[in-house]
Amino acid sequence: MIVRIASGVLESLRAAASAVHPNECCGLITGKPGLIEAIVPARNVSPHPATSFEIDPGILLKTHRDVRAVQRQVLGHYHSHPNGSTEPSPRDAARATHNGQLSIIIAAGNITGWEVVAQQNQDDPESDAVHGRFVPVKLLGV
Repeated sequence: MIVRIASGVLESLRAAASAVHPNECCGLITGKPGLIEAIVPARNVSPHPATSFEIDPGILLKTHRDVRAVQRQVLGHYHSHPNGSTEPSPRDAARATHNGQLSIIIAAGNITGWEVVAQQNQDDPESDAVHGRFVPVKLLGV
């Protein structure tokens, strides 16, 4: 799958991760199917922000209302990995819900995209899902 992403959004993601390092940043990605147009930063309310993230529920609800009003949608979320890994972690997989949304990870200035999929058997040689939950998405800057 290829998802287009506005070039300004790429810089905003890097800045968001840098601003809270060594903690994890988090927020929502919005736009139209196949096109990420904006991010909505959120406070990380996790009790362990250096190793996990939890999007502020108030921002989550407000953003869903706001994007509907302008005929856009929440496409998924983003977060950073201060440890430098751009792959989803086992913790990310344990918390993932198959809902067709995207997950973007920022680490060491690099950005990767992932689609959350239904749980797949990790031992299946034909499964390309990381931790059985994430399939890579190509992010194409526009």
